[in-house]
Amino acid sequence: MNTPLDWSRDGATHHPAAAAGLLPALHQHAADLPQERAGLRLHGHPALPALLATGPVHNIAAQRLGQAAQPVRAILFDKTPATNWSLGWHQDRTIAVRARARADVPGYGPWSTKQGIAHVEPPFAITAAMVTLRLHLDDTPADNAPLLIAPGSHRFGRIAEDAIADTVARCGTYACLASAGDVWGYATPILHASAAAQGERHRRVLQVDYAATALPEPLVWLGL
Repeated sequence: MNTPLDWSRDGATHHPAAAAGLLPALHQHAADLPQERAGLRLHGHPALPALLATGPVHNIAAQRLGQAAQPVRAILFDKTPATNWSLGWHQDRTIAVRARARADVPGYGPWSTKQGIAHVEPPFAITAAMVTLRLHLDDTPADNAPLLIAPGSHRFGRIAEDAIADTVARCGTYACLASAGDVWGYATPILHASAAAQGERHRRVLQVDYAATALPEPLVWLGL
């Protein structure tokens, strides 16, 4: 299945070359980061807000969430021969919050810590109101581990583990092929997966979650 997607139906859209003008800055930023990690959660890097909180990438999120959309988490993924992996079908269910905000809030939990950053699973309504954008720093053809999504699966709410396979079969599978500078956007709860990359190439993707609403006090989005 690789016909063009429609956001209202499928929960995902392709934005060719939307981040092409940001590639020099993104490549420089990636080069300055540790190279040995497959996935690096980014916070406190001064270059990121100017790239992601305004401009063409922010405008994509704002099309779905309104002008109040702001980046609330950023992760750089890179599949190389040294750091390669496959990822089974799943939904993203946790959000990143400021460490000082960890608290007992009804509906929020369990808590976890990833690379020193506090994460918590919120009520499904929170993730359902988010958008995830993937900025491709490298070409991602079929043999370089493109993201696989199950179009429309975001409309089924929180999907139990034993129902994931049937939901993927019902929705079908779409490979999010991309060229460097492309952006893929999808509803954050959509079912997605990826295979291991092949060959010696990089497969760098900057994944950014956007939200437009505040969390209940004292919880605060991590942000950039």
